[in-house]
Amino acid sequence: VQLQASGGGLVQPGGSLRLSCAASGSIFRINRMGWYRQAPGKQRELVARITTGGNTNYTDSVKGRFDISRDNAKNTVYLQMNSLKPEDTAVYYCNLAQDGYDFWGQGTQVTVSS
Repeated sequence: VQLQASGGGLVQPGGSLRLSCAASGSIFRINRMGWYRQAPGKQRELVARITTGGNTNYTDSVKGRFDISRDNAKNTVYLQMNSLKPEDTAVYYCNLAQDGYDFWGQGTQVTVSS
């Protein structure tokens, strides 16, 4: 399984970014896809995830600002990030869970700064 993430960059506080992650390879029964992030000096944390059935959950700090969605036909997950804050700055990693295994993308940098 390969995960190709895109959409990171530099944005001012209050701005928006949209991350995309496309999965390819040996995909046969995806359980869920999602996004994690890791800021310098901190542990990787869950940002948001979505199941094949569309159930979602978010970490508290992004609720109401971020929206995760998924195109099952394209095996692609999106993360719409609005009202970005400096504390959202991190490397964002795409994750795919399939039959008890976790797969990770290469990470995309999101920097929120004026």
